[in-house]
Amino acid sequence: MLSKLAFRNMKRSARDYLVYTLTMTIVVALMYSFGSLFFQNELADQVNMLEDVDIMTVMIGLATFFIVLIVAWLINYMVRFMLEKRSTEFGIYLLLGMRKKTISRLYIRENILLGSVSFLFGCLLGVVFQQLLFTVMFSMVRMEYHLHVSFHRGTILVTVLCYAGCYLLALLRCRRRFRKMNIHGLMNAKRQNEEIRERHESAKRLILPLSVFFIFLFWAVFGRLSGAREIILFLVGLVVTIYLFYVGLSAWIICYVRRKGRGIYTGQNLFLLRQFASKVRTMQFTLGTLTSLFTLALMGASIALMFSTYENTVLEDKFPFDIQMYSADAEDDFRKERALLDARGAELEYYSYRIYTDRQIQVNAWILTHLRAWGTMYRNEDGSPDMPKIERMLQTESIYYPFDTYMGITDYNRLREMLGYDNISLESGEYLLQIKPRLYEDVQKAGEELQIGNASGEGILTCAGIVADPFSQDGHNGADYLIIVPDAVLGRMTPYYSELVADVKGELTEELRQIVHDLSEDKEKFYDYMEEYAERPEVDFSTGSDNIIVYIGLCLAREMLIPEMKYLLGSMIFPLFYIGLVFVCVAMTVLAVQQLSDSAKYRFRYDVLNKLGLDRRQIRGLILKQLAAYYLCPALLAVVISGKMILYVSRVFVLETGVPVAAGGFFLKSIVLFFGIYLVYFIVTYVGFKRNVHA
Repeated sequence: MLSKLAFRNMKRSARDYLVYTLTMTIVVALMYSFGSLFFQNELADQVNMLEDVDIMTVMIGLATFFIVLIVAWLINYMVRFMLEKRSTEFGIYLLLGMRKKTISRLYIRENILLGSVSFLFGCLLGVVFQQLLFTVMFSMVRMEYHLHVSFHRGTILVTVLCYAGCYLLALLRCRRRFRKMNIHGLMNAKRQNEEIRERHESAKRLILPLSVFFIFLFWAVFGRLSGAREIILFLVGLVVTIYLFYVGLSAWIICYVRRKGRGIYTGQNLFLLRQFASKVRTMQFTLGTLTSLFTLALMGASIALMFSTYENTVLEDKFPFDIQMYSADAEDDFRKERALLDARGAELEYYSYRIYTDRQIQVNAWILTHLRAWGTMYRNEDGSPDMPKIERMLQTESIYYPFDTYMGITDYNRLREMLGYDNISLESGEYLLQIKPRLYEDVQKAGEELQIGNASGEGILTCAGIVADPFSQDGHNGADYLIIVPDAVLGRMTPYYSELVADVKGELTEELRQIVHDLSEDKEKFYDYMEEYAERPEVDFSTGSDNIIVYIGLCLAREMLIPEMKYLLGSMIFPLFYIGLVFVCVAMTVLAVQQLSDSAKYRFRYDVLNKLGLDRRQIRGLILKQLAAYYLCPALLAVVISGKMILYVSRVFVLETGVPVAAGGFFLKSIVLFFGIYLVYFIVTYVGFKRNVHA
């Protein structure tokens, strides 16, 4: 008997809370598909052959941890919410003689059945999501993926443990609530959330302008925060402000209605304001939590879009040569490396050359005082270069080489031919500035301000132009910049370090890939170089001003590095989208279920309005306004709060990586994605609410 009753109630709950059931199905599907990366990630074996720790697994694990916390909160919220909605029913059961333990067991059994249905359908949908996920991942790293369905007990076990753990915690808390409730408590539980205790509203309404002021203060000073302590304190204050905002908003509306403001007599504003104030007051903590979830979802989606844009636009140009090697020895002819590669049967076209220096820092000083990335850090108050600070930085940090870096025009044109670029000519007394594409706008004044001469001031060179073609300038062909001079000028300079580039005819064989991998991962050789640098600090390996995404390697192989870097970026992109999608779905589920479950209560109120003269079309418009206010309030607040952080991070990202997108583009795309999901839930809620009201 109890089992039949539980099954019947489960079907009714699945129908009444269809949005919740569908969301849990999607969450299980996402858990299963992303959880399969722990045990069935075939791509990791192909991309990171010798890595001890797979970064994708680590990031998915962290994302899953936070998602489990949020899903546990959702399940606990929904179990408690459904209990309150059915409290009258359970009170009647007690009046009929049923024991608390029996009712508790019945309710827990219903939720277990409901959760099991979502789990089963979620796993089936998860298999589809898994194939889509692997297809996208393989496509991203330029590998072909053949669709095939496979099951791994580890994937199923992790999904079961995460999902069941969330349900178990929620049901245990629910069981404790049953033990403390009596007939009176159950019969009145449904009414408790309907009460609006209007106390000290005049004082509470002051919280609204204070919270708005703090949000604008956050906008004003966020970019100036320095130090972990300041950032943490400010973010804690921001979270508190989000929750207090709804306390002040509800009090402000109540006071506005009490004062009989002119706006309440326009249309049905009085009805809407009272309904909205009631809902905000009873859901203050929940709306604050949803706003926080929306904020995190927007930030996660925006950051994921940043890395995705970098992967699609800039990454291809970071490693323009098939193979490139560095040697701190300016006399190195790379004989051993060539022999090692040639022995593997690959057809390679080599070209070795030197980078030179005049043992001066005039170009370094100009770069440090003109790039936006450095601002005024290396300038005196009058705008002149702070030479002591610049010299100290060049000797202690591995950003720029300690002395200016040069290349002869013959070597430069030979390398340009290998990359498919046109040759460039230089006249005597001229130089060319080869710069990273992302820094091109910052160095436009070089032609006017930067004249190069030797220590005695003789042999002045003037700028003949600025070239920003991709040229491997993360430490190999200079760091950020390279000065191209006529070959005759190199006679007065000193060889700095050696470089070897190789053009591979065809694809790298597996054996050759392994050799190149060994060369690039030779930690012992790398540390030997570091010891040599300690004796000769002027030959330190530098990386340039890139900060967000940097790859340092003495040996670079384009065919290997691009897939590895894409996989590394994917380990950030996929977890962020994973978190953002789940957070949005969880928050939207709470909003939708709240309104749909209250639609029966609103039926009476709208029926009264109909009798007062509102026709069906006006009532539908009123429903639309009511839902729009309720849905948009946490969403718009999240947009305002996250906007400053995303725009600031976007500007830094564009500046540091050179992606060809306006800083606000990432935010706009994340908003479009966010409100796309938002609109789906809103339409489902509106249709269901309207149907229930007119039933």
